[in-house]
This record gives sequence, structure tokens and C-alpha cells, in this order.
Amino acid sequence: MDNSFAKDTPCLQMLVLDRSDPAQNMARFYVLAIEPTLFGDVALVREWGRRGCYGRRRLDLYGDQEAAAEALQDWLLRKTRRGYGVVAASVTNERR
Repeated sequence: MDNSFAKDTPCLQMLVLDRSDPAQNMARFYVLAIEPTLFGDVALVREWGRRGCYGRRRLDLYGDQEAAAEALQDWLLRKTRRGYGVVAASVTNERR
């Protein structure tokens, strides 16, 4: 099986999402990032909170890059359904 397509496909590494509603005094952020761990796993890092304040942070561990990327896409879908919009994104062609 030829994996050259998978190697050349861009891989999403980080997303910054934002949700604002001045009428409800709402100003929230949500960050999704894929990072390697020291033990060879891949972590999906999720950070969220009110803009201008310290937020919460959670790491979910995955065995490979593809599983973490799939989880990132699932969280992106959940958050866009809740009204978050993408503010910034980081994409790389490098697969680990």
C-alpha cells in the first residue's frame, strides 16, 4: 500500500476558536492542539476559558497522529455547532 498521499496531506496542528456575544457578556476561547509527548504518544491538548483570564487545560493521549487528528476534528465539529469560530490555525505537511 502506497502511503505517499497520507504523507503529503496537510495535518492540522493547532486551532484557536472564539465565541463572543456582548449581549450576554460572553467572551470565550478554546484552543485545540496536537503535541508529541516524551513517551512517544500524541496528545490532544484542549484549553478553554474566558478571554483575558486563565483557562482550564486538559490532555488526552492517543497512540498515533491519525487518532489525535480525528479527535481534533470531532472537537472542532462540537465547538462550531456551539457557535465558536476559527480565529487562527496552524497546519503542517509533516507527519510523525
